[in-house]
Amino acid sequence: MPVYTVHAPLASGADLRSTDRFVFVRDGFHLWAAVLGVLWLAWNRLWLALIGWIILVAAVDAILLSSGIGRGTVVLADILLAILLGLEASSLKRWSFSRGNWRQLDIVVGDDLDAAERRFFERWAARRGAPGYDNHTVDRGAPPPTRDNGNGLRPPPLPHASIIGLFPEPGGGR
Repeated sequence: MPVYTVHAPLASGADLRSTDRFVFVRDGFHLWAAVLGVLWLAWNRLWLALIGWIILVAAVDAILLSSGIGRGTVVLADILLAILLGLEASSLKRWSFSRGNWRQLDIVVGDDLDAAERRFFERWAARRGAPGYDNHTVDRGAPPPTRDNGNGLRPPPLPHASIIGLFPEPGGGR
C-alpha cells in the first residue's frame, strides 16, 4: 500500500478552516518524473530542483563526452539519472515544502489518496479532541519526557546506583 506524508502551511496553524490547503505526497517511484524529468519538475514548480537537474545532466554529459566515452554510454547514464529522479521525486517535493515554511503533520498509509485522506482526518480529528493538544507541535507522538509542557509530564528522575553502562555515575571518572 502506498505511503503518504501530509503537509500543512505554517501560517494556517493547522485548524479546521485550512484543511483544504493540506497536501498529501505519495512516496515511491514517479514514472512521469522519470520519463519527462524537466517537464515534471516545472509542472510541480520545483524550480531549484529543475535548475539543479539541468546542471547535473549537462555536467554528466559534458564530462562523459569530453572523456571520449561513446554516445551509448552517455544515453545509459542519462537513463540512470532519469530513474534516480523518478525514485527521488517525492523527496524533492517534501524538501520543497520544508523550504516553503510547511510542516509535516503525519504519515499515513492507504490504498489510494482518498483512503489516505480519510484515515488521516479520522486520526487528526480524534487527536484534536484530546486534552492538551497543541496546534504548533508536530504530531508524531508524545512530547519528549525531558520537558514540562503543563500536562504534568516531568523530567525523568536522576540516575541511581543501579545504572548499567560505561559511566554509572553522572560526571563520574573513567
